[in-house]
Amino acid sequence: MQTIEQLLELKNIRVTAMRLLIYKFLVNKQVAVTLSDIENAFEKADRTTLYRTIKTFEEKDIVHQIDDGTGITKYALCEQGCSCDINKDLHLHFHCNNCNETICLTDHKIPKIKVPDGFVSENVNLVVKGICDKCSG
Repeated sequence: MQTIEQLLELKNIRVTAMRLLIYKFLVNKQVAVTLSDIENAFEKADRTTLYRTIKTFEEKDIVHQIDDGTGITKYALCEQGCSCDINKDLHLHFHCNNCNETICLTDHKIPKIKVPDGFVSENVNLVVKGICDKCSG
């Protein structure tokens, strides 16, 4: 199993203390997080550094962005080997109407959607809304 440092180096990302801390924070979360969640977890950190780290992670396919319909962008770690390819790496997301958490359902892939000729797909986002297993139990 590769270390966080090895993963970052493999993705051509310079290893810094803050990048390691943010990655560890995301690993420990079982749900997607907002930039505000990250800012609150690292109150003493520079907001620009946090934002740039998330954007770098997104550009290098370490995290993916989720639009769950709440109007607030959320981020979650990508699966190992993910390249955020629209034809093979997309999965369902579940947004709980009770606890307001958004969860990646990585075992439930979104099938390839064929669009009419002349149309170019750039992103596919499928969010199921309801009550999560923690809230329904």
